[in-house]
Amino acid sequence: MDPHLLRTYVAVARLASFSEAARTLGYTQSAVSQHIAALEQDLGASLLTRRPVTPTAAGERLLEHAAPLLLRLEAARADVVRMAAAPSPGLTLAATPTALGAGVLAALPAAGVTLRVLPRDGIPAAVATGTADLGLLDGLAAPSDPLRLPDVAPLTTHGVGEEAVAVLLPAGHPLAGRPGLRLADLADARWLDAPDAALPLAQLRAATGGGAFRAALRYDGTDLHTLTALAATGHGLTLLPLRTAVGVPGTVAVPLSAPRLVHRVELVYGGTLSGAAREVAARLRGSARAAGGP
Repeated sequence: MDPHLLRTYVAVARLASFSEAARTLGYTQSAVSQHIAALEQDLGASLLTRRPVTPTAAGERLLEHAAPLLLRLEAARADVVRMAAAPSPGLTLAATPTALGAGVLAALPAAGVTLRVLPRDGIPAAVATGTADLGLLDGLAAPSDPLRLPDVAPLTTHGVGEEAVAVLLPAGHPLAGRPGLRLADLADARWLDAPDAALPLAQLRAATGGGAFRAALRYDGTDLHTLTALAATGHGLTLLPLRTAVGVPGTVAVPLSAPRLVHRVELVYGGTLSGAAREVAARLRGSARAAGGP
């Protein structure tokens, strides 16, 4: 399957227009039509209806495969380019907001750093495709258990931090005076669905064997101040690393007592590190060892 044809198909399906895809890709509309026809001939299946432009059942299935296939190709190119390139004097670090603790920030050089706060799903892809030198990914895990990463490319991971987690409650919440909370007792509570700022509800469901954890409000941003303000004003509960949850105005952070879960942070990179990336990675791993971490 020709990746150029596949990229054209993804653009047409995403934009629902041959002409818009042609403008986006810098092709003529005739070339786009020829690409789609060639791909359909190669696969022996119709991929798009024309009026309106929508994927067929076979086209929908191809879209499921297309994103990881194209990402793998980009990752392979970036890996080879990275091996041949001279070390860069700067550093680009991609991280989730809750991975950026004081220890991480202290490990960064005084200058030459670009820090990108990204959604969790974007961290491995950014590292694999070379748009970030290092990634910091976090999530819920049993103590010392590694996080599950999407299979986007061969990546190296190192655990660089683990800490307790806490439920963030409004100050007047009936459970705010508890010394600890069991996650199973909160499955039917109102939660904030903030997959890129808080610890994701999907991970809570997995940890309790599929509890409800109904979302009262969805927040699609990465700003922790907005998230904690939503919790303080009673829009829903959220689960955060203990250091992040403690001291938020208008809230009480109650540690999670069961199940035994931790907030885990992992360093993610591809290939062999050099320059500033190698130095920062060494500092992060050294800090983790000194703290008795993973």
